[in-house]
Amino acid sequence: MSVVHRLTAGWLVDHLSFINQCGYEICDSFAYTGGVTFNTSVTSTGDCLATSASAATSSLRDDPIPGPGDAIKTAGKTAKLRYVFREEFFDISKPHIAAAPEEQLWQGCPEVGLTEIKVNSVRKLIWEGTLHLVQEGLKCGFLHRTTAELSCRKNVIPGHVGCGLAELCEMAKQFPAVNESDHQAVRALDDETSIPEQDLLSCVTENSSNCAKIVVLMGQKYLVPPKSSFLLSDISCLQPLLNYKKKYDVIVIDPPWENKSVKRSNRYSHLSSWQIKQIPVPALAAPNCLVVTWVTNRQKHIRFVKDELYPHWSVKTLAEWHWVKITRAGEFVLPLDSLHKKPYEVLVLGRVQGDVKEALRKPEDVLPIPDHKLIVSMPCSLHSHKPPLTAVLAEFIKPDVECLELFARNLQPGWTSWGNEVLKFQHVDYFTLLQNEN
Repeated sequence: MSVVHRLTAGWLVDHLSFINQCGYEICDSFAYTGGVTFNTSVTSTGDCLATSASAATSSLRDDPIPGPGDAIKTAGKTAKLRYVFREEFFDISKPHIAAAPEEQLWQGCPEVGLTEIKVNSVRKLIWEGTLHLVQEGLKCGFLHRTTAELSCRKNVIPGHVGCGLAELCEMAKQFPAVNESDHQAVRALDDETSIPEQDLLSCVTENSSNCAKIVVLMGQKYLVPPKSSFLLSDISCLQPLLNYKKKYDVIVIDPPWENKSVKRSNRYSHLSSWQIKQIPVPALAAPNCLVVTWVTNRQKHIRFVKDELYPHWSVKTLAEWHWVKITRAGEFVLPLDSLHKKPYEVLVLGRVQGDVKEALRKPEDVLPIPDHKLIVSMPCSLHSHKPPLTAVLAEFIKPDVECLELFARNLQPGWTSWGNEVLKFQHVDYFTLLQNEN
């Protein structure tokens, strides 16, 4: 399970385990006709990946990943190929910046004066809640105070991976205009052998089967989990998502917030507050849709979401949660009192408000959204790879709802994902190939 432990304060989450439970198991050969391709014979069972992260990766191999058209045979048997996310991306064995001894989690939260109580209420909440969840993680063996065996692991992070998805979305604007009247709103990955790149960038791609698929885009291979769909485009090409004609009960948004470091780095583009307000959330949201927005720690952005963005979308703010980043030993990855960066990020949760009757009707069989919850986990070392929210939101939404992630960089079973880097963390180079015989 991706939730290791649950307390009143929140959840201790295993991000790596969640990825490896998504069903990335493949067998037989690949079909390839150029352009975009995917394998046509895949089998997947969620149960076979429901082991812990360490068990799933204990037999990692260095075998090369087979290319399109390759089939693996072992003693006359077709091998099943199982992909697991590379464990070293979650090998956070020590803090990025060590806290002073008196500021370490184990020293207890310092007392504060009456004038500081309001300012330090979030700090106290994070400190005490994280401590309790970390203690449970140590008891069950998920966390380890001694990390010597972890720190000596090989930790090779690939450099540039993929084919420049954001640049490809920019190039797509130069493609000939698509005639909406005779253009498909969705492309299924079930029985096709090839999808033109123009179609991939102009409609929702859907894997509705119980099997994983491999898509080859510009010579790069990406894993598509079962029961998932995605649209690869930038914010100027959102119409295919609207043409998909789905209304979503959960919408998670991770906007590229504007800040000084983003402007300096040019690592990824950012959007202004005005541009973020133009995202058509009301057109995508079902009645009582739960909206979750990732926000940086800048109070300016948090106030914007609560006071301007959510009212503009007719969303009522319900709660503010925090994602707390820890090491394998249970330490904050950054000092809690750091002036520059904090060891946590903010999530603002709200629900779409309809007419008066709709506003009075509460969602059936759903618990109210509590305030001030913590999601505690070891962060991925890959930039902006957020932890999954599926398990922690499960008790606050009805089963089998439609879920959407905007500005996504990875795919999830049961979700529709959109963004100009939506396949980024699905690249096979982020995974290790395991081989099992039939």
